Amino acid sequence: MVLEKRNLKNGDKVFVIYRNPHAANVANIEKAEIVPHPRNEEDVALFVHNSYHPLTEEDAIFSSYEEAEELYNELFDYRQFD
Repeated sequence: MVLEKRNLKNGDKVFVIYRNPHAANVANIEKAEIVPHPRNEEDVALFVHNSYHPLTEEDAIFSSYEEAEELYNELFDYRQFD
């Protein structure tokens, strides 16, 4: 189940499908943490790869690796085209 931004709080450990910004066709499931937004104390951000990432309602954030993996396989399982 994808977690909604409004239900996330500081310190939550989450998993995200993270696209490599330098290679658009590369994505991985990454462990991340919900942290205070560095510029807006009333908001939260995603901390992954030693960087802050603003959260949007479109972000797919999961409470478990298995949940993230299920969507990842739906989106990126190219074996279905063999």
